[in-house]
Amino acid sequence: MPSPAPHRLTRQIVLAMLSGIVSGVIVNQVATAPWIHAVLIDGLLHVIGSVFVAALKMMVVPLVFVSLVVGVTALSDLRALGRIGIKALVLYLATTAIAVTIALSLAHAVGPGLGFDAGEANASFSAKEAPPLTQVLIDMVPTNPVAAMAEGNMLQIIVFALLFGVAVTMSGARGKHVLDLFRDLNTVIMHMVEWVMRLAPYGVFALITRSFATQGLDLLLPLAAYFFTLTAALAIQLFGTYPLLLRLLASLNPLTFLRKIRDPAAFAFSTASSGATIPVTLHTVEKKMGVNNSVASFSVPLGATINMDGTAMMQGVAAVFIANVYAIDLALTDYLLVVLTATLASVGTAAIPSVGLVTLTMVLSQVGLPVEGIALIIGVDRLLDMMRTTVNVTGDCAVSCIVAKSENALDQAVFDDPRAGSVEDATRRPMPSQTVA
Repeated sequence: MPSPAPHRLTRQIVLAMLSGIVSGVIVNQVATAPWIHAVLIDGLLHVIGSVFVAALKMMVVPLVFVSLVVGVTALSDLRALGRIGIKALVLYLATTAIAVTIALSLAHAVGPGLGFDAGEANASFSAKEAPPLTQVLIDMVPTNPVAAMAEGNMLQIIVFALLFGVAVTMSGARGKHVLDLFRDLNTVIMHMVEWVMRLAPYGVFALITRSFATQGLDLLLPLAAYFFTLTAALAIQLFGTYPLLLRLLASLNPLTFLRKIRDPAAFAFSTASSGATIPVTLHTVEKKMGVNNSVASFSVPLGATINMDGTAMMQGVAAVFIANVYAIDLALTDYLLVVLTATLASVGTAAIPSVGLVTLTMVLSQVGLPVEGIALIIGVDRLLDMMRTTVNVTGDCAVSCIVAKSENALDQAVFDDPRAGSVEDATRRPMPSQTVA
């Protein structure tokens, strides 16, 4: 039987996402009967979407651990691991700083929040306390690796996988037996990822429909200036900053990159979770963009953990919005402090739930803005979180490509091939064969 067209799954996912938006808005506006919400929105759609996200999350820990161990052992020089880590970390911090600078500049020009009536928005917001950076560094080393995997603590999993991979490499012949097992496991897990991806159109449709059926578009009207300012800033980062960095730092075709990013972007938008999108991101970076597993297995999980470009942009626009609402003038030093705090906070609170609101609390406190102002934007945060996650995942892919190109670990032929990486031929296409010097 002939294999399906390479881009059929991508088209199905995009179509499901667009159909979900339209269906969700229609349901929100027309279907107001309680039984519809109970049976359709909180019943069928909730179950399908939750099962799909659970299936994605099910793959994250085994995929990251096994893939990272295989990637570390593939390095011909373990010192390259340090180079890859430093390059990835510097690029992630740099893109975050650029992102929040763009957001602040655009927000300052547009002025969202001017004339906003906060009289009816007296909801309270209970801020979670962010841990100090020293505690984050301590917590990176797992006291119980099994517990870290059970809890999905990505930083601890990365640290343990790196140490385990180095130990396998240095164990000689006995380590070779372990490595063969992990290579076989990697192949098996990738098959499972492909099965989940085949179900993506159904899961994406359910998630998007339920989100828009619950949220609707009415919430956007009072916060239109804030919503569309942040949306514009995210678009600049997605279609401007990343393509420019790819062209300047890696001499890669930005249009090719944007075409190949569609799958992880759609998954990120529908799930609003960089962590849940890791299996799709890894599949895209390795199979479609030709990044060697030795780079992708490290840069993608690290990016999903610490790369918060979209979140940093939200913090910048939200800070200006809340300052305008409460008629508080921000000086140039305040803007610089927002950039610095938002950039560092993207690393310091990576393992905290609701990381965007935690880091926004830190940013507002640093510049003397009322934390209660967060209550004004919570209503539209779900929709914006979906877009922020899309930007975050795109940044993970861009940085992975740039680091791989600098390490001679990117297969240019795979990157340029528009048919590379379809789910149907994923098992037949060999992994990029370069080793990192």
